[in-house]
Amino acid sequence: MKELLEAAAGYPGGFIILEDNRPKFAILDYEHYKRLAAGKAKEYMNQSPTATILITGGAGYIGSHAGKLLVERGFEVTTLDNLSKGRKEFAQGRFIEGDLADAQFLDGLFAQNKFDAVMHFAASIEVEESVKNPELYYANNVVAGLNLLNAMAKHGVSNLIFSSTCAVYAESAPVPLSENSAFGPISPYAKTKYIFEQILGDYAAAYGVKSVALRYFNAAGASFDQTLGFFNPHPSHLIPRVLDVAAGKNESLTVFGGDYKTHDGTAIRDYIHVSDLAEAHFLALNYLLENKSSSPLTEAFNVGSGRGYSVLEIINAVCEQTGHMVRFEMGPRRAGDREKLVSDNTKIAQVLGFKPAYSDLKNIIDTSWAWRKKWFGNN
Repeated sequence: MKELLEAAAGYPGGFIILEDNRPKFAILDYEHYKRLAAGKAKEYMNQSPTATILITGGAGYIGSHAGKLLVERGFEVTTLDNLSKGRKEFAQGRFIEGDLADAQFLDGLFAQNKFDAVMHFAASIEVEESVKNPELYYANNVVAGLNLLNAMAKHGVSNLIFSSTCAVYAESAPVPLSENSAFGPISPYAKTKYIFEQILGDYAAAYGVKSVALRYFNAAGASFDQTLGFFNPHPSHLIPRVLDVAAGKNESLTVFGGDYKTHDGTAIRDYIHVSDLAEAHFLALNYLLENKSSSPLTEAFNVGSGRGYSVLEIINAVCEQTGHMVRFEMGPRRAGDREKLVSDNTKIAQVLGFKPAYSDLKNIIDTSWAWRKKWFGNN
């Protein structure tokens, strides 16, 4: 007890856990952690933490989490969103409502503001919808993205982090998937992401726009303080759909495909907690800002946990952790869905020092369930 009291005195707002009379863990209050994190960001970047970052689509699920982390670590954040899917109350930093489809608006935005980097999240993301309405996806994900790149090039903003996807890889590529796996996007959604990655290479060579493409696996979870999460009353993503049944909103869940060549016949996915995704964006941002080379830079990293779970394993985990049964029935496969997507995350660990901290199923389901109960109640 004497050692615990002495250690706690040296760490205001928290305490130390001892093991065999030696310090094992430091537990800090959140405000103290934020101050330490902001100082660490400044030290890590070797520059002022007041770098200005434009986040497109920043009122959405992943963009808002990335913005929250950057604000906590001392960056000046401007969130740009047309609010077609995002929610204004989730936007971080300064909020501007606008659309990437409006090239004139973008020209004025970049003329009136100095941005050190852009995080580009604004996109349409539903695989099934992209099959039914490819025009929307090519317009939002390619044409509007080109408007953003053109504004950046014109106004000398040379750092971009792009929200990409593991769906760019070929279905025949061996799992786990590395950044060197063969490409072969099969849905219009995945094709738009692949096309935009190719465009980034051309813009780096011609206009000096450096970029990092982060190829997400399945984003999941919510912020631990329940201020941010996946907000969609009619979700297509698996975990929110399972939780809707657990909460009693829906009577049963349709599992899309029970005849895949997996151990239980259902598709397998690699789930990455959204807080880990935000950390990956922070590390990628530092990587770009620290790179002073004038040579073209286009880099891509997988962002996943490296572990895959089947649909039935997710359902079982939700039942166990929520204490509610989830009824389900087998249905046909959805167009554009893949059999198995699991990451090899070696490269991002080696180059950026990224290691998932929150992407076990317990954290993912617990934070998703707490978020759902807070924002949607018991229905």
